Amino acid sequence: YVAGRVIDACANFDYPPSRYEIHVLDDSTDDTGQIIDEKIKEYKADGIIVRRISRTNRNGFKAGALQNAIQYANGQYLAIFDADFVPKKDFLQCTMPYFISSKVGVVQTRWEHLNANYNILTRAQAMALNVHFTIEQAGRYYSNVFLQFNGTAGIWRKKAIIDAGGWKDDTITEDLDLSYRAQLSGYKVVFLEEMNTPGK
Repeated sequence: YVAGRVIDACANFDYPPSRYEIHVLDDSTDDTGQIIDEKIKEYKADGIIVRRISRTNRNGFKAGALQNAIQYANGQYLAIFDADFVPKKDFLQCTMPYFISSKVGVVQTRWEHLNANYNILTRAQAMALNVHFTIEQAGRYYSNVFLQFNGTAGIWRKKAIIDAGGWKDDTITEDLDLSYRAQLSGYKVVFLEEMNTPGK
């Protein structure tokens, strides 16, 4: 279900299809691969490139999958979305202009919560994440101190990932780890508080 939804969202970006590719990193052990393959066929007719990147092992889990996928990326910018996110049509239009500065390594958007009102737990989680984005991320950004890529709903300059040493799987916070290494390498993280990317 979510795999098809995130592919649909990315395939419908208000951006020329010839200017981007969709790579689905699939370490699944269920029938998700079949759903992805159906989407590949569906969008091929529209000239939208969707590729499924699977591994024979799950070494490093998400960090391992991301590091492995860099070799297949033809572009210089890598937008990253977890499977339960639904990026808006204008995601690329709103994030790409920030890369005019060669110092920008990543642009992070704020998360919007699709299931915020599902129950008391999701309401509490949405409130906690809103505090993180509104106070911590925004405060760090406007104070010009280190901040983090939140693992999804952002776009990286591929060179920044490579210059910082790539995704490492020796930590459970690969997103924070890479963010700090990139900033120590001279890159900047841009936080867009006004741009929300929906997810669960």
